[in-house]
Amino acid sequence: MKLTIVGSGDAFGSGGRLQTCFHVATGEFNFLIDCGASSLIGMERAGLDPVGVDAIFISHLHGDHFAGLIWWVLYARHVEKRTRPLIIVGPQGIEARYLTTAEALFPGSTGKETHFELQFHEHDTAATFDWRGLSCSAIEVCHPSGAPSHGLRFEFGDKVLSYSGDTEWVDGLFQLSEGADLHINECFAYQPGLRYHTNWLALREKLGDITARRILLTHMSRPMLAHLRDVEEPRVMIAHDGLVIEV
Repeated sequence: MKLTIVGSGDAFGSGGRLQTCFHVATGEFNFLIDCGASSLIGMERAGLDPVGVDAIFISHLHGDHFAGLIWWVLYARHVEKRTRPLIIVGPQGIEARYLTTAEALFPGSTGKETHFELQFHEHDTAATFDWRGLSCSAIEVCHPSGAPSHGLRFEFGDKVLSYSGDTEWVDGLFQLSEGADLHINECFAYQPGLRYHTNWLALREKLGDITARRILLTHMSRPMLAHLRDVEEPRVMIAHDGLVIEV
């Protein structure tokens, strides 16, 4: 799997980074993990064609992680002239939240005819979502978003990629990232003091028990970005927009 970081920023674009979006190419198909509002901009910058994306997996229903779906579907309809299905996998209620948001931003847009099927599927923490040889499992994490928020684990062939989503540390992330080739963990803050997000000092204490081969920090605030020189761990990488990693 080849991972391209389309957007590595927090909700506020700290450091000039775009909102969360990761592009994964398997060699057989392509998918996104999260789709923040700036995702199409990031795809353009990274030289990636939205036409090639077959599925989009959403961790939770905050705008900086799912709102790009609105523009994505409009692009698929009006620019791409898409005809093959687009798979959207996300938390309970994702279809309703998408429809509400789309109508708020572009009234009448959801009632227009399309020539492709928009297929919504909901994460089930008790079962995997299997599609074209890709297995996606989900755990519930601690990040209120009006619907369950999830960490996600992707397995394809002998490769494993895991992602915390937005959350304060929960011990379920140990199992989620177990043996992963790459674990992506949000690291919004440098030190404790803010609930519902991970901070570096807390995460650093967990590193000895995280068995993933590599760990990638993303979704960083300005205070965390100011402390990047203090992150001196051999397995830990720092995300930035446009970074490409072979998983």
